[in-house]
Amino acid sequence: MQADLLFTGGPVLTPDGPVTTSVAVVRDRIAAVGDPAARELTGPGTEVVDLAGRLLLPGFQDAHIHPVPAGLEMAQCDLTGTKTAEETVAAVRAYAEAHPDREWITGGGWSMEAFEGGAPTRELLDAVVPDRPVYLPNRDHHGAWVNSRALERAGVTRDTPDPADGRFERDASGEPTGMLQEGAMRYVGRLTPAATAADRLAALLQAQRHLHALGITAWQDALVGDFLGMDDPSDAYLTAAREGSLTARVVGALWWDRGRGAEQIPELVERRAASSHGRFRAGSVKLMLDGVAETGTAALLEPYLDACGCATANRGTSFVDPDRLPEYVTALDTLGFQCHFHALGDRAVRDALDAVEAARKANGPSDTRPHLAHLQIVHPDDVPRFAQLGATANIQPLWAAHEPQMDELTIPFLGPERAARQYPFGALLRSGARLAAGSDWPVSSPDPMQGVHVAVNRVLPGGSGRVFLPEERIGLTDALTAYTAGSAYVNHLDDTGVVRPGALADLVVLDRDPYAGPPEAIGASRVALTYVGGACVYAAADA
Repeated sequence: MQADLLFTGGPVLTPDGPVTTSVAVVRDRIAAVGDPAARELTGPGTEVVDLAGRLLLPGFQDAHIHPVPAGLEMAQCDLTGTKTAEETVAAVRAYAEAHPDREWITGGGWSMEAFEGGAPTRELLDAVVPDRPVYLPNRDHHGAWVNSRALERAGVTRDTPDPADGRFERDASGEPTGMLQEGAMRYVGRLTPAATAADRLAALLQAQRHLHALGITAWQDALVGDFLGMDDPSDAYLTAAREGSLTARVVGALWWDRGRGAEQIPELVERRAASSHGRFRAGSVKLMLDGVAETGTAALLEPYLDACGCATANRGTSFVDPDRLPEYVTALDTLGFQCHFHALGDRAVRDALDAVEAARKANGPSDTRPHLAHLQIVHPDDVPRFAQLGATANIQPLWAAHEPQMDELTIPFLGPERAARQYPFGALLRSGARLAAGSDWPVSSPDPMQGVHVAVNRVLPGGSGRVFLPEERIGLTDALTAYTAGSAYVNHLDDTGVVRPGALADLVVLDRDPYAGPPEAIGASRVALTYVGGACVYAAADA
């Protein structure tokens, strides 16, 4: 047996930590780890990769991501990276002028902190696009900014009632301001031009190229279905899987229609069977339990505060009836579905854990591997329940830092006690919880090393400001493990996420060894090489 690949001359991230050794790959799997076993497999046809001190590690896996919407946005009015209201409006103007043939101006990715109160108005859009409707979701995709023409098309007026799962922001006279929160987005979103199947496939493949360049070899798509005007990516995944252009390994989380109940479960069973092929498997169900803290829709145990620090009557929104949730989760668990929860506020986290506990009591232990994503606020009483129930904490590390959205739009409305419970990575790890990691791209950057940087430092890459809750920092190995073995566990990809003999050769070579430098330099790490099943799917120009 001759190795097809031999990695040598640098550190390798093993389950025991980084070790300087050699790794041999035969076809799509790791055949040997360590000298001399790996070197003994070297032959005349072996490609030798000199690590030259760079770190070799398992391929990164993103446990909560939306690649197809991200790819579609990249081809539309992409507002990611704009910092101020002026920059954002100028970018919309430039896109509209460059695309005079577009019936609608769509895209998104703007930052709430760029606008006073996090809520821009229709007048800003009317000034630059007065003649066509505009629909632009914000960075977290829980709200959308529209112009007057879009409101007219949707028939939204001062007399339009708020939907049960959202609201229209209004001025003092009751007129809609052009900011749609949560379920109100569908009034306009459903009118926007639908992407074609070809558009979705192109978006997937563009996103896949970007993710491979960041070392990502597998992911869990956190929304496979129709929701608030977003396109169902199922056809893109199935086409790519059948054609062989899907080089990543992907789990699809089928969307739980929060306006319906258990009657949709047979449909999910049918969709699971119809939507799985090759490297794409739709074995998870996404249950969005609440919204986001910045808009007051994350579900909290105690009320939000107002600008003066006084308690309000608002405790956020539960999108799925908490009294019925245990029934739904138990039924899904019985059928072998994994439950993937959006649980951001402490009440949503508790509701999700209560539902998992009910399923455990009814069904006994199972291998469905439920996971809770986001976890912005976790009550201390619920931290140990993750390990007790076998529920994985699916963290989005980039959010755990001081930035304007956190400091101006979140902390003042939570108060100091709850603000100190945000993104408790360290507490969860110390309690024995398993951590997986993801980005929620296009909500935030999908670059795993940026997320690792924040998990370790609790400061944004390049930032030198205050450390955000320093006691919740975790170590470099723990952070890398969350992005590799932790997410592989969530994705039921048990022969990935680790460098060991017999595992699939899904591997990444960084351009350096982040262990050799200071923690504040972790975010500067870049990917040199990415392999899936021993095949190189990305090589940097200087690799």
